[in-house]
Amino acid sequence: MNNIHPRPNPIVAAMYTLRDMEVDVIVMHGPSGCGFMASRMLEEAGVRVVTTGMNDNDLIFGASEPLVRTLRTVSTKFDPRTVAVVGTCASMIIGEDIGTAIKRADIGCNVFSVDCHGCMGDNTAGAAAAVRAGCGAGLLSKTEAERQIMLMRAATEMERNRGMAKREYLSPIRGPTKMKVARTIVDALRDDKKVAVVMMAKKELAYRFADVFLAVYHAKTVLGGEIFFAANLDLELGLPRIRGYANDIMNELSSKNVNIDRVIGGLDEYAVVGERMRAAVNDHAPDLLVLTGIPHAYPGYSVNDVLITDQPRQLAHYLEDGCGLAVGEISSHSMVMSTRRIIESETGNTIRELTEECR
Repeated sequence: MNNIHPRPNPIVAAMYTLRDMEVDVIVMHGPSGCGFMASRMLEEAGVRVVTTGMNDNDLIFGASEPLVRTLRTVSTKFDPRTVAVVGTCASMIIGEDIGTAIKRADIGCNVFSVDCHGCMGDNTAGAAAAVRAGCGAGLLSKTEAERQIMLMRAATEMERNRGMAKREYLSPIRGPTKMKVARTIVDALRDDKKVAVVMMAKKELAYRFADVFLAVYHAKTVLGGEIFFAANLDLELGLPRIRGYANDIMNELSSKNVNIDRVIGGLDEYAVVGERMRAAVNDHAPDLLVLTGIPHAYPGYSVNDVLITDQPRQLAHYLEDGCGLAVGEISSHSMVMSTRRIIESETGNTIRELTEECR
């Protein structure tokens, strides 16, 4: 199906993947506005992002000189260990020889290029290009690079089959308030039922979705009932920064006496852990299932399940499918970019408020 609603960009996906490999500076070889919003968010996460600021003359005569100058400025200003030069539509279309410019700059640290542009297709194509380049630069092993690319292909297929890429167009919506969903969870616990909360979150967004564990645990301690928690928070899987996210979250949950009953997969494995999550849930046989993060990663979710996402278009997808207990934690991405702790969610806070009313 031809998707006419906006989809994620391969260039931006490459930038986020470089962040996950702990690259110090990203040089965008293109116009100053290319990837502007993503660049600002990445700087919140501690990654320096600069641009060569290509202009119309550079499109005709080439932009190797601006790239050399920018790399030397980066070396002087930031003293980085690793620098990635990311191609953009402008530099790739004119066939810039980024490798030669990097050699000419000779800034004395690990500098490598990522050949990508906005017309590569799925955003995961840009992420895969970054992984291959990072592997060539010695930032990750060939085995881990192959694993990452496998996960990206799985994520792409999941989106085509069950996610936003399945539909031609989706209008972004904010959706209903969190009251109905929170009351459903609180009532189930008060009626001494079994509630399973399953998180299949993507990378840093887990800092927001993990708040549901804290809220439901609090409700259980006050109201009773039975809970089962499962999450893709394996501490040993993923790129360096991603493992750090999982470690932060697990430590905070543990400090608040919240136990994850089943840890299944890492924060980069949301697209491949669904069947194992479902098997774990079936063993528990809950009366109510709460899916947070990327709910459609869970095979066979039903209209009776609680679905908590962050994407306005993804929320529209769930509601169009008849999932009346779907809500969106909108703007989550901007909230989690610089955090190292769990961020309270609207759903979680509504659960807490209703719990206190029931005391």
